Amino acid sequence: MNSPNLPKLIATSVVRGSEQGQSHGGVYTIDFSRQEVLQHIDWNSSNIDFSGRGWDRGLRGIEFGAETIYIAASDELFCYNRNFELITSFRCRYLKHCHEISRLDDTILLTSTGFDSLLAFDIKQRRFSWGLQVSFDGLDWHGQVFDPASDTGPAPSNEQHLNMVKASSRGIFFSGLKTRALLALEKDMSVTEICSLPLGTHNAQPFQDGILFNDTESNAVRYVSRNGEERAWPVPEYPEEALENRNLGDARIARQRFGRGLCVVDDFLVAAGSSPSTITLYNLATGQQEASVNLSMDIRNAIHGLELWPFKEH
Repeated sequence: MNSPNLPKLIATSVVRGSEQGQSHGGVYTIDFSRQEVLQHIDWNSSNIDFSGRGWDRGLRGIEFGAETIYIAASDELFCYNRNFELITSFRCRYLKHCHEISRLDDTILLTSTGFDSLLAFDIKQRRFSWGLQVSFDGLDWHGQVFDPASDTGPAPSNEQHLNMVKASSRGIFFSGLKTRALLALEKDMSVTEICSLPLGTHNAQPFQDGILFNDTESNAVRYVSRNGEERAWPVPEYPEEALENRNLGDARIARQRFGRGLCVVDDFLVAAGSSPSTITLYNLATGQQEASVNLSMDIRNAIHGLELWPFKEH
């Protein structure tokens, strides 16, 4: 039975611990109302760094133009048309291990995890326009502005593991696996702390009068309001015998219930991703799980980017 009020989403996945010649994830659309999943891109490029864990394998953050789709890989920003045909791509020497991206007007903001930086890409000028490396001295946060076209920019750094940016009319907010805080970029390019976060958080972002995030270490999606009210939803868990490639011998490479990917559908409905690649809809008003879909039972296959599909059908 179709559910017309449920959303259509676009998701990217990464395959952690995969080897050359194997798939490294892909791009999917998931129409919950039609109960339809389509894979549009299978990312098995041979030009991939195979060291480390998730790192270069797979596609990451997602954003949109009027008729285009921007998807980040580790060190490249790809531009596709709405039929997922590649138009062009853009590189920057300071874009390394990119995770999430977010658009504000004519600027796409990208997290450069390998440089503890935010990068700004100007859509109209088709170039990276500024960068900001973020650091913490134990008391205060600092931002150092740099020119991404220069060869005298910052040295590589992964102290904070910046992996999330969310830009809107409310401001530019970002966080990392190790920041233990949601941060804001002020108009003067200074960095301020908005609130504390658990270690290991993904996808932290302002929502309603509080903060919504994947509490990855606790296997939960969590919302905390300004007055301290808290709600949490457990990440889906599967029987061990149903999982594929579960005997990798290294839980750091892949584990189930790894929560990453978070998308606000409306005032009450949110979509969250997890491993093995699963997307779940949660209703904040009722506290109930509305729907869930699994794309793969391969324990290495994890959702990364997750956004509402913005285009109307032709």
